[in-house]
Amino acid sequence: MQQLINKRAVITGAGSGIGAAIARAYAVEGAQLLLGDRDPMSLAKVAQECRQLGAQVRECVADVGSVEGARASVDACVEHFGGIDILVNNAGMLTQARCVDLSIEMWNDMLRVDLTSVFVASQRALPHMLAQGWGRIINVASQLGIKGGAELTHYAAAKAGVIGFTKSLALEVAKDNVLVNAIAPGPIETPLVSGISSAWKIAKAAELPLGRFGMAEEVAPVAVLLASEPGGNLFVGQTLGPNSGDVMP
Repeated sequence: MQQLINKRAVITGAGSGIGAAIARAYAVEGAQLLLGDRDPMSLAKVAQECRQLGAQVRECVADVGSVEGARASVDACVEHFGGIDILVNNAGMLTQARCVDLSIEMWNDMLRVDLTSVFVASQRALPHMLAQGWGRIINVASQLGIKGGAELTHYAAAKAGVIGFTKSLALEVAKDNVLVNAIAPGPIETPLVSGISSAWKIAKAAELPLGRFGMAEEVAPVAVLLASEPGGNLFVGQTLGPNSGDVMP
């Protein structure tokens, strides 16, 4: 039985990595998909894969780093599908620098893309979810938002902000049957980590109890669970951690 049949879902950063894996998983589960990404070619490829899996799909090329871009996918979903049921705030960026070398531009870019976009898109979706008395907001954070990461102070700060935002918003809207939760993956083999040094990745893999980075397809089922009924019904302000054992709350 399809768990998300006819649910209208927005997934940002859907052109690759975890976002693409969630898009394919949601397509299998029967969701109507509004897929957002700033790369039109990769987005079109994932959209076509989801159509081949039987999903209704619309594409929205937008950069969540701007207010207009962060709102664009939600607005497109409402326009094309008549509303929104699920919002997966997945789009993000990852750069690496020691704090002493970190420019204010790098800091601001990270917060704008990885944190502010989550607020903007969620705020845009909330009136629709509150009016219908049902909604799911799933924010993709990181285990580094819990434990920190050397040379990733800006990234860890942004993801810690996502976790705090998730908990606080969950307290505000759970009574209206809008459930807000986060996923904090550990290191995952995606294009996002391509800019991180090989030395960092080798050292990180050696720290993990599982001994390896995860795959995007191993994270996507968590997003299905949180969006589903009854599976996701009791998750409120939680941070689920498919992280190879890197964090054990």
